[in-house]
Amino acid sequence: MISDEHHEHASSTGLTSPSAVTVDPPKVNDYNGFAEAYTAENETNLINAYYERPAMLALAGEVAGRRILDAGCGSGPLFAALRDRGAIVSGFDASAGMLELARRRLGDAADLQVADLDSPLPYPDDTFDDVVASLVLHYLEDWGPALAELRRVLKPGGRLVVSVDHPFAVNLRHRQAGREDEYKYFDTTNWTDEWTMGGQTALISLWHRPLHAMIKAFTGAGFRITVISEPEPDPAARELFPEAITAKPRFLCFLFFVLQADWHPDTPTTTSLESDTSRGLTPHV
Repeated sequence: MISDEHHEHASSTGLTSPSAVTVDPPKVNDYNGFAEAYTAENETNLINAYYERPAMLALAGEVAGRRILDAGCGSGPLFAALRDRGAIVSGFDASAGMLELARRRLGDAADLQVADLDSPLPYPDDTFDDVVASLVLHYLEDWGPALAELRRVLKPGGRLVVSVDHPFAVNLRHRQAGREDEYKYFDTTNWTDEWTMGGQTALISLWHRPLHAMIKAFTGAGFRITVISEPEPDPAARELFPEAITAKPRFLCFLFFVLQADWHPDTPTTTSLESDTSRGLTPHV
């Protein structure tokens, strides 16, 4: 979560088009105020439990023995899954309320700290083999300082695994709501969404940026893009959410990247862009 994500968001299925609302900034992104409802909603829902987290774990691959930083760890579901796979995990989040829930899940010995990705991180240089940033970056207007900090704490050759709102999906939501003149795809724009979780309403401020701006930010921070992914939901989702998956077995929701911190001026910034669409699998919107 950042300023916070973490992350895990949208309606109970993630397949509905949200409506933008205008609110005062102090009222948005109050994860402390809805930590319990947010965590309960995202433990077992489609887009987080059976789409985003399985995709992040698949991209992380074999993690046993690797030191991993969970940037914006929220209540710790991804942290726990990585630890269960043998990783040595540290995590931070801007929300003390979310971290309290993470400690309940992970135990008092878990390495958890209150920190904000907008600020310098409390870790030495070259500390981690991998960083996972699950649905965090789209809370930030400027990705530059955050990516620089994540690059700093990664060991040479380390990986940054990222999930963000898919810019095409965000643009589609705005078009469906008749807001295409206000929120143009090629502009970096702030918008506020309203989420309902466990009967509780929360206002979330997010930043849309086009794909080329994401890539420019990654490469400008010294990362080499090795994977771009638009995955399918976990196979278990077909039994647990039959109506949603029957209606849209493939859908645009989040976009996933694997970045490597070994970029040099004479090295191509994109080597093997591995997307589902490049293998002939076209997501349905």
